[in-house]
Amino acid sequence: MSAMVRQVLEAVAADDKVVERVVEAARGNSPEVARLPAEENRRHIAFLLSEGISHLERGGTPDDGDFSAALALGADRAAQGVSMAGLLRGVHAGRTELIRASVELARSLGVDDGTILDFMIDLDHYVGAVERHIISGYHTAEVQLSRTARDLNAQVLRRLLVSGDFPDAAELTRAGLRPDGRYHCVVSGVTDPSHARTLEQRLHPFGGVYGLVEGRLAGLTHLPPSWSDDLLVVSPATALKSLRTMYSLCAQALTVASSGGALGVRLLTDLAGETALAAFPALAATLADSLLGQLEAKSTFHHEMVATALCYLDNGGRLSATASALHIHTNTVRYRLDRLVELTDVDLGETPDARRSHVLTTLHTWWALRSWIDRSAG
Repeated sequence: MSAMVRQVLEAVAADDKVVERVVEAARGNSPEVARLPAEENRRHIAFLLSEGISHLERGGTPDDGDFSAALALGADRAAQGVSMAGLLRGVHAGRTELIRASVELARSLGVDDGTILDFMIDLDHYVGAVERHIISGYHTAEVQLSRTARDLNAQVLRRLLVSGDFPDAAELTRAGLRPDGRYHCVVSGVTDPSHARTLEQRLHPFGGVYGLVEGRLAGLTHLPPSWSDDLLVVSPATALKSLRTMYSLCAQALTVASSGGALGVRLLTDLAGETALAAFPALAATLADSLLGQLEAKSTFHHEMVATALCYLDNGGRLSATASALHIHTNTVRYRLDRLVELTDVDLGETPDARRSHVLTTLHTWWALRSWIDRSAG
């Protein structure tokens, strides 16, 4: 392997935009891979690039050296229920995008076309070896998983929660589920298989059946967990036939809760409003522009006004509670709210309009304020 291959791989590994291109290529060409959390894809790609750089430092032929990250990627995809065909579609697309991005970087470094050709051959040989080890890791894990009751349970969960291919009574019984039972759907943000096994053990006292579904640890249980160090979204108890819809709602709520840094057990019903609003980002942006278009994202005072108004609404329109939450004087709260009303079209509900629903007006205002804050922060 040439020093140039190593130099370019180091540049690729350090470039978040290039890594994102590889992730998007893999997800865009494999629906099964796209169902996994994007962070799970980034994690593996980062490991593979790091392993590649270490491999080049040691030298040797493409098949020499430590390919533990590639083997782990294959094993994890098998444990997550991704088919071999789905895995290979993602791997091939990511491989193509990695080579394309690497050539672009080589040219930007002033490398001549002859050296680039040699570099492409070297890189392709190495990436091919990575692909072979991914496949090997997948097959090894597949054989091991096929022998375990745990994997059979995971397959039943995937059919109930994702594919809609309803298991028969015998399969449900083997998984510890009753056809006429009602279960809470539990969805976590844990994607790493080893972490998932640890979390599953911690949830064991609450009972239930757990497994990796679309890359995340999910499960069904009669008794919902009462605590967890990791974020868990828990649905109301429902019949097996309705769990596919409930799982989808929990997965959406998980995204909303995790974006806010939430941890622990969160009820789906408590996240209903935020989840529903998050499903329409374009409408949120339109509402924010309509009500708050006069504000400047770079203005510190405008941020203070919006944050104060959000806190005011979250505290039931009480000045003293808002002041205490923000550690400022009530007069400062009142001044910021008055200025916000003067500068924008927001309605803080202090002079209700009999022609409009006070609840909906407050909802629109809160949503616009929250959206403006989130967009400005980004």
